[in-house]
Amino acid sequence: MKLLSPVIALTVLTAACGSSETGKAPDGANTVKVADALCRPTPNGRDMTACYMTLTASDDDRLMSIAAPDAASAKVHEMKTDNGVMRMGEMTGGLALPAGKATALAPNADHIMLMGLSRPLAEGDVVSLTLGFQKAAPVAVQARVGQPALPGAH
Repeated sequence: MKLLSPVIALTVLTAACGSSETGKAPDGANTVKVADALCRPTPNGRDMTACYMTLTASDDDRLMSIAAPDAASAKVHEMKTDNGVMRMGEMTGGLALPAGKATALAPNADHIMLMGLSRPLAEGDVVSLTLGFQKAAPVAVQARVGQPALPGAH
């Protein structure tokens, strides 16, 4: 039993880091890998924030839902430019995940919006999310709270 304890501790620690989680269908048919999960700290007086990550599905799939215990609602939003104006809106049909292609949810692009947060999020906090897919099993994600890297920064 002593040998098993470090293995369990390492598994829990790895899951808490939010660096990579995988959802696998019961028959093993489809998996979705999640990497680099990050949510922004909430601005003072606001109860919403955006979350980013990279999703890679082994087969064509769709991100259909997000559950977040700390938020009244969580939705996938798309960003698009229409006549020079950037617009954001919910992706009601889910986010397409082409087989084998890394799909980034990123600042100024498609992202997850958490609304009606029950608490402010500060740098260093962790946000629990459960991603629901059309084919793959749900994936539990532990996203760290911090500022995303600026484009072009090293």
